[in-house]
Amino acid sequence: MIRGLTKAVLFAALSVAPIAYTAQEITVYKNANCECCGKWVEHLRQNGFQVKAQDVMDLNEIKARYGVRPHLASCHTAVVDGYVVEGHVPAEAVRRLLGERPKVRGLTVPGMPVGSPGMEGPHPERFNVYTFDDKGETRVYMRY
Repeated sequence: MIRGLTKAVLFAALSVAPIAYTAQEITVYKNANCECCGKWVEHLRQNGFQVKAQDVMDLNEIKARYGVRPHLASCHTAVVDGYVVEGHVPAEAVRRLLGERPKVRGLTVPGMPVGSPGMEGPHPERFNVYTFDDKGETRVYMRY
C-alpha cells in the first residue's frame, strides 16, 4: 500500500513539474573588435544559450557559406540547430524559431537597429525580425 502510494505521489509530482529549458548551443561568428557583437553574445548567455563565439577575419565568407544575402546582413552571423541567425535577433525569437521549426533558412534583423539586443541606446527604434529562405525572400516573424 505505501509503495503504491509513493509511486502515485511521485507520478503526480512529475506530471506537474515544469519542463526545464535545456540550454541550446549557438555558434556566433563575429569581428573581435565589435562591441555590439559582444553585447549580443552576452544577451544570448543571459537568456540561457550556451554560446561559442568565434572571431573571424572575413565575415562575408561566413555569410556566403550560410546563404545570408547582402540585403539581409548585419554585423554577425550565428548558427543554431541547423538555422542561421543574422544580426541582433532577440533570444525570444530564436527560442520561438527552435520551438516551431519552420521550413526556413533562418532569422535576420538586417542592419543594426537601435534598441535591438546589443544595440541598446537612448532612442530605440521599432524593428522586425524576418525569416528568410534559400532565395533570400523574407517574411515578418516578430515585431519589436
